[in-house]
Amino acid sequence: MAAPAPHNRTDSLTAGPPRVCIVVSRYNDAVTGSMRAAAEAAYASRFAGRDDLYLGIVEAPGAYELTALSAAAIESGAYEGVVALGCVIRGETDHDRYISQAVASGLTTLSLQSGVPVAFGVITANTREQAIARAGGTDGQQPGTGQQLGNKGTEAMDALLDTIDAARHLYDTAADGVPANFSLSRTPTDKTGAPASAGSS
Repeated sequence: MAAPAPHNRTDSLTAGPPRVCIVVSRYNDAVTGSMRAAAEAAYASRFAGRDDLYLGIVEAPGAYELTALSAAAIESGAYEGVVALGCVIRGETDHDRYISQAVASGLTTLSLQSGVPVAFGVITANTREQAIARAGGTDGQQPGTGQQLGNKGTEAMDALLDTIDAARHLYDTAADGVPANFSLSRTPTDKTGAPASAGSS
């Protein structure tokens, strides 16, 4: 499939929530379903109180199809960024390794060629338990035990929104006609947009 043409960024300077597409694999849906819900929640919480949210959902048969459908989402021109969510669990052969490498390489190439950020939210795990732990579960074998490991869906959405925000500021800087060697330094903010407190990482 031919690479998408560079995305038209003429509306990237418009203030407000970016148009984002979540492309999520149906395979291993016990894991990807949790990731999808977490990604949706992260988007909604970032722009709480806004009535102009634009979040699309596209389901892929499996992780391997994430690249093609992410490309289709970009080619539609409807989105400013894509979050690709999937889960690949190790099997008895090296098949999982080939899929993971192909998807990671494909999504990276897609983002570079299109100029549209694509967040990599694909869990690669040795066991189903490990995958569940990285999708909002814990590292314990029994429910309610072990350490909370976060959710890859949340992490991917946050990474995408931060990238889009940084890109918008870069476009703003370029639009202002500043010198090419201008250094843009921004105060870190929390998820509400308020300046981060001292000591925040």
